[in-house]
Amino acid sequence: MTEFEGPDLLVAGAGGGLAGALRAAEQGLSVVVVEASPHFRRGNNTSMSTAMFPGAGTRWQAEAGVEDSPDRFVADIMAKTGGQAEPRLARTLAEVSGPLVEWLADSVGLPLSLVTDFNYPGHAVPRCHSIPGRHGSRVVDHLARKVDEHPDIDLLTPARLVAVRTDSGGVVRAGVVRYPDGTEEEIPTGAVLLATNGFGANRELVARHLPEIADALYQGSDQSLGDALRIGTELGAATGFLDAYQGHGAVSPAAGTLVGWATIIHGGVLVDRTGRRFGDETRGYSEYAAELAARPGATGWIVLDEVVHEQCLPFQDYRDTVASGALVWAEDAQGLAAAIDVPAEALAAELRRSAEAARGERADEFGRTNWERPLRPPYAAVRVVPALFHTQGGLLVNEHAAVVDPEDQPIPGLYAAGGAAAGISGHGAAGYLPGNGLLPAFGLAYLAADHVASKVRTRE
Repeated sequence: MTEFEGPDLLVAGAGGGLAGALRAAEQGLSVVVVEASPHFRRGNNTSMSTAMFPGAGTRWQAEAGVEDSPDRFVADIMAKTGGQAEPRLARTLAEVSGPLVEWLADSVGLPLSLVTDFNYPGHAVPRCHSIPGRHGSRVVDHLARKVDEHPDIDLLTPARLVAVRTDSGGVVRAGVVRYPDGTEEEIPTGAVLLATNGFGANRELVARHLPEIADALYQGSDQSLGDALRIGTELGAATGFLDAYQGHGAVSPAAGTLVGWATIIHGGVLVDRTGRRFGDETRGYSEYAAELAARPGATGWIVLDEVVHEQCLPFQDYRDTVASGALVWAEDAQGLAAAIDVPAEALAAELRRSAEAARGERADEFGRTNWERPLRPPYAAVRVVPALFHTQGGLLVNEHAAVVDPEDQPIPGLYAAGGAAAGISGHGAAGYLPGNGLLPAFGLAYLAADHVASKVRTRE
């Protein structure tokens, strides 16, 4: 314990915050983690993710002959966001991405490997690393076990951080935690890491900042209520990119699961109720949420075949979708059209044109050039709806994950990670690069832990 007679670091949020806690404890700090949901192992945004960690210049890339670097990663971020991403943070996260992934494997013990069977839109080279099953719940389970075993980390759940106290000089001195029975406890500490995600579950804030996706399904934690945004602004923090979010155009309403964009990358197409495609699906799943929301009935169908189906089975989410019975199979386009109730002539023509484009026989009318192969019967289709996964705007932070004020001065002792902080997706949904939700969640928590440790050592 410190001069505050409390932990060296108080972490709010048990997603990427668990990684921050482990990193801090690894360096000899005492840590308390508070988490609002007792069901966080299945109910937070990290646990709902596909567990994709981008890392530039890792040993797995070297072993696979993939040439990558932080510079190349920054270039991809800037290209995807149209130059709107905050440059300092983009550089910071690109540089820490490789060391972070290797630390997660070597020190935390996550069984990570490079995903090489396909490449997500926007990444110039394979740089996403994942675990068997490619599901975030396994990541959170692993981190939670590590935290439970560590003598210098206490996990309090359910417990919500509701305020941060500072002294007359604006330096963090305590966090106020509220328990379900309404009682509150003030925990003395010199550093607080806000890792409570964003405000996706706060319908008022979503309607105010993200009107284009406000009516879509919310597929994220019910505890993402904007706590960090409120706490930070009460302390004078600057905010930014509040219109940024990660959407998704591939959630099955029947199964309540993520179908996954690997269906598209491997050659699938997305049609609406008219049986027609309406854009280049490979531009990205995030921006496709709003585009799908604007189609008739705000719904569509991903069409795939047996080969794509087999290629997607490594994803637990996809396997869950299949197990639910949400996929519909048919021997030909006419049979599939009847099964999903779209115009048969339109769907057959669309699949024929798409196959021709995939074979290089014609240019795709929407400009799609990424085709692994043409689809072949029998076909399958799964109905999908647009969804908001998480917000990407929040408190502005510097290269140490320290929250800053409007003059870019750090608020001493206050840090933010993940959706609590403004990310690197620019504005809107189109700038989201796959994996750039988990990277700020884990990368900023990692950097915050290192910075707190350096401050504690200086005091000593």
